[in-house]
Order: sequence, then C-alpha cells, then structure tokens
Amino acid sequence: MNAILEEVRIGIHVVWRRRWLALAAAWGIALVGWLGVSLIPNTYESTARIFLEPQSILPQAVGITSNDQQQGIDSVRQTLLSSDNLASVVKGTDLARQATTPKDLGAMVARLQTAISIKSTQDNLFQISADLSGGGFSDAQNAKNAQAVVAKLLDQFATASAAGDSAEAHRSLTFLDAQLAQRGQQLQDAEQKQQAFDQKYLGMLPGTGSIDQRMETARSQLSDVETNLAAAQSSLAAVNGQLAATPASIPGPPSATGTGGPRERLAQLQAQLAQDQAQGWTDKHPDVIAVRREIAHIQGAAASAPVLGANSQPNPAYISLRSMAAEKQATYAALATRRAQLQADMANFAAKQADQPEITAQQAKLSRDHDVLQAQYDKLLSDREQVKLRADAQTQAGSVQFRVIDPPTLSKVPAKPKRPLLLTGVLLVAIAGGVAAAFLRAKLQTSYSTPNALAAASGLPVLGSISYVRGVRQKTQEAQQLKWFAGAGGALVGAYVLLLVVEFVQRGLMA
Repeated sequence: MNAILEEVRIGIHVVWRRRWLALAAAWGIALVGWLGVSLIPNTYESTARIFLEPQSILPQAVGITSNDQQQGIDSVRQTLLSSDNLASVVKGTDLARQATTPKDLGAMVARLQTAISIKSTQDNLFQISADLSGGGFSDAQNAKNAQAVVAKLLDQFATASAAGDSAEAHRSLTFLDAQLAQRGQQLQDAEQKQQAFDQKYLGMLPGTGSIDQRMETARSQLSDVETNLAAAQSSLAAVNGQLAATPASIPGPPSATGTGGPRERLAQLQAQLAQDQAQGWTDKHPDVIAVRREIAHIQGAAASAPVLGANSQPNPAYISLRSMAAEKQATYAALATRRAQLQADMANFAAKQADQPEITAQQAKLSRDHDVLQAQYDKLLSDREQVKLRADAQTQAGSVQFRVIDPPTLSKVPAKPKRPLLLTGVLLVAIAGGVAAAFLRAKLQTSYSTPNALAAASGLPVLGSISYVRGVRQKTQEAQQLKWFAGAGGALVGAYVLLLVVEFVQRGLMA
C-alpha cells in the first residue's frame, strides 16, 4: 500500500514540475475539441404519436383478421417512406426552396429517408419523428421544417390508410371479374360437351351421371327394394296366417221360433257365461256350472253342424283380413317388379361397360373436367363476394381507427448534439491529456525523483541525498509563476463556462 502511495506522490510531483506543459497541452486539446463541437450543426427533432386501433366487430366478422390489419399498417408505413411520397412531402413544405432541380429533389428525398423514422412504442401506438439539420436553413427554420414534415406525414398516413384498401379491393375485384368470365365460359363449354355425350351414348340408360354413378344409384335402390320386399313378404305371411284361423261366417240372430241350430245355441250359452262372469260369479257358482255343462254337451253337435245355416252371416273380421291380404299381395308384387327392373338396369350398365369401355373413360374425363371447372368457378365467386363485402366494410366502417395522440412538436432545443455534455467532455479530455503529456515527458527523461528510484535503476546503494533549499527570490518567482498558472488554468475553465453561457443564450433566443 505504501509503495502505491509512493508512486502516486511521484506521479503528482513529476506532473507538477511540468505543469506548464500540461497546461499548454490541455489548452491545445480544449481549443481543437471545442472548435469541432462548434462546427457540429444543430439537429432539431419533431415527433408525433398516433394510435392505430383495428376495428374488432365488423371487419373481423367479414374475414379481416388481426394479421391482415397488421399487414395493412406495415404496408402504409412502407408507402409513407417511398420516394414518391417523400417527394410530395418536400414539395408541400419549405424544403422545396432548396430543391429547385430534380437532382436537388432526389438529394432531399434521400436525406428525408434517413431523417424520418416510424416505430412502434407500444401495442397499436406509433411514433413518427423527423430530424433535420443544416441544409442551408437556420436553426429556427430547421425546427419548423421538422414539424411541417411530420404534420405532412400524418396527413398522408390518414389518406393512405383510407385509400390503400379501397384501391387494392378495386384491383382484386377487377381481376376476379375477369377470371369469373373466363371460367364461366369454360364451364358452359364443358356442360355442353357433357350433355352432347349423354344424349349420344347414355340417352337410353336410366338415371343421370356416369355409368358408375348410375350403377351405384341402382345398387343402392336395389338394396332398399330388397329390404322392403322382405318386409312385405313377412307381413303377407302374417296376414295369411290370421286369415286361415278366422271363420268366414258367424252365427246370426235367433230365429223367430226361438229355436236355432247347435251353433246358435252354443253362441247363446257362451254369451250367457260371459255375462255371468262379468257379474263376478266364480266357476263354483251353480248357474255357471250348469251353463258349462250345457256348453260341453252341445259342442260336439255344433262342431258337426253346417257353417252356413238359416241364421248364419259373413264374418267382418274375415272380410277385413281378406282386404289386407290383397293389399299386401299387391305391394309385394310391385316390389318384386321393381327389383326385377333394377336388376335388369344393372345388367344393362354392366354390359355397357364391358362392350364399350372407352365410353366410360371418356365420360369420366368429361365429368372430372366439369367438376374441376365448377369448383374453380364456385371458389372464385365466393372470393369475389368476400372481397366485395370486405371492401364495403372497410369503406364504411374502416378496418383501422386512426387517432393523433400527440401532435407534431416544435423543438426549441436541438435534439443533437448534446453540446453542454460535449463541451464538458472536451474539458475533461483536455485536462486528462495535459496530465498525460506531462507524465510521458517525465518518463522520457533519465532523472529520478527519489533515492530509492535511483538505487533501483542503477543497482548501486545510494548513501544519501541533498535537499533543495529555495531562497527568498526563488520563492517570490515561484509564487508569481503559480499565479500565472492559476490564471491560465482559470482562463481554461472560464472559456468552458463562457461556451456554456453562449449555448444556453442561443437556446433562449430560439425559445
């Protein structure tokens, strides 16, 4: 630690001994640096902030996504910085006074392309800035020109965002209309070829479409018919079974003499038994037992008696079943006929495919071409309606909401250079440079400040040292030189302060 302190003391001593060299070097560096800072032209910046909010209801409802809206914003940004757009900005501001020739106009446009920046600070929040300096204009004029350039860009931004989508939509609609007309004519030609082919080769075949499609349709219909035919056959069998178990006639009302045949008497006893059971009589009731005995007694005679007697009549249930059976039989016959027809059609289709395979291939090609053209036409028609709807939505509702948050500013203070900081930096560099010059000058000489430094350099022991004793005259001269040094150093600091005062006075005049 002591060695370090000793080196610091030695360094301060050698610099102090050569303080006039250090001061001269500091003055030289400061003058050159301050002159360079003074030659840097002032750059004035004007900024504005705008808010672009994509509409979230109508545009998205018609297919304008957030990506489409962001692409629209990026497209407007690129359009603003184009050469044609910046040329109109130059012509609309005082910059046109320095752009009297096409060459000057091109140079001014190139200058604006580097001076203008459009950047996003937050979501949907954009900042437009313009930095102008020199160019034959005063500081006040550059500040006003920067504000005018940003204001002109805002106007063109609003115009471009409103007109860009409309122009693009008009070009898209024109292209789609031309494509629709072309595809429509091709589709019409394909339909005419398909109709002519069907009339020539497939006119006698049932159904529509290709042979494969017609066979598939017939096969599906045959499956349905066979299912219905099986159901009709089952239903007919059930009705025939019921018809076989139902008598064709039933006993009529009693005869006038009160006597009837065995069948009539049996029917009366069965009716009486049903009436007794309805009254709640059980099988053990005497009357019930008597009726059952009599029924058992005459059942044999009733079974051997003729069906149609004098008092017999047709059975309504038998007649109804006969009608149902006839209806089921007719349905079954119709389905059987339809099955035979479909089977014949399928055989005809198969024969057509086997005899003339080239017809099938040609029809498949015509159908495929027609389907492709139809799909393209439908897609173009859908795209056209979507583009038209989106264009109407953007025209009436707007896909982007444009709002100025901060209008263009008129700067009274140059954005760059930061002259006070540069002046201060030059002063510090000058002081450091003067100290470094004095220190390096001391290092180039072969003198030693302390006995220890001499012993270390020579490798010999130093027996002693003699101190320098100053007289009154020398002290007076050193005091005078110190005053001169303080004055020269103070002048350097004073020049720095004066330059700062001049800078702030100029800013005050701008304000």
